Amino acid sequence: MKRAKISIIGAGNVGATTALWCAAMELGDLVLLDVPQTEGMPQGKALDLTQAGPIMGFDAAIRGTTSYEDTIDSDVVVITAGIARKPGMSRDDLLATNARIVGSVAEQVRRTSPQSVVIVVSNPLDAMVQRAQQVTGFPPRRVVGQAGVLDTARFRAFIAMELGVSVDDVSAMLLGGHGDTMVPLASCCSVGGIPVTALLAPERLAHVIERTRNGGAEIVSLLKTGSAYYAPAAATAQMVEAVVRDKRRLIPCAAFCDKEYGVGGYYIGVPVILGAGGVEKIIELPLTAEESAAFQKSVAAVKTLVETMDRLTAGAASE
Repeated sequence: MKRAKISIIGAGNVGATTALWCAAMELGDLVLLDVPQTEGMPQGKALDLTQAGPIMGFDAAIRGTTSYEDTIDSDVVVITAGIARKPGMSRDDLLATNARIVGSVAEQVRRTSPQSVVIVVSNPLDAMVQRAQQVTGFPPRRVVGQAGVLDTARFRAFIAMELGVSVDDVSAMLLGGHGDTMVPLASCCSVGGIPVTALLAPERLAHVIERTRNGGAEIVSLLKTGSAYYAPAAATAQMVEAVVRDKRRLIPCAAFCDKEYGVGGYYIGVPVILGAGGVEKIIELPLTAEESAAFQKSVAAVKTLVETMDRLTAGAASE
């Protein structure tokens, strides 16, 4: 049986850790690619991961490279490439820089793996997944963003911590953009089948929701010189598994919504069924008035972000 080919573009902390999770789960053979300026780095990380196989008991061919030719005919391409915001850099500077990087990657993906499913992890996520779809020209269902799985994991972890229970018993869902406008849905959260609202006082639940929205920023403030990568990589690996094993997982992802939720042609975090073809179906949930208002606010923020990106990239192209 042919093993899936998974290419990860960007061999930094998130990309390399995604490769580790995918290898440990034996999801397929891996290509870890980074830019030519880092010659030797992706090769070194791939060799290190390969040598972990005999210890952890996984079999995977893992190749490090700076050439897109090694990614040809990938089944899944994960894009983690991009830079973190630096001192003195404006939000628009970050948006323009990463849009250029992701756009360049997307051009290569279109050339080398035209039938692949693309999972975008780069930030700002909701704009970057839109950019990847624009440039590849792939059907929107084959380009999807990773954020909802991570944010839901944070929501579940914080609820479990608050109640002193196993995360295995916590089920949760959220909508919206990846950031402080995300919408954790209390109405879709339960612990061992019991609605979370029956277990947590309103003020404690509100605290958990706010902590979820700031989950990434909390880690950045603690690390001082970096950002989260273990959980983002684990979330990405779960999405890769859903595709290569056609698991048809019902999970939140940044998916292209047109008529769905009345979004009108943007990528936004919604529950989807994720399988071999990418987004097999978008699930439309009934929302409370409060949840609907919060979701529309999040959609508006994403639209503004994408419109700014489109303006910046159009301006760069005309120079």
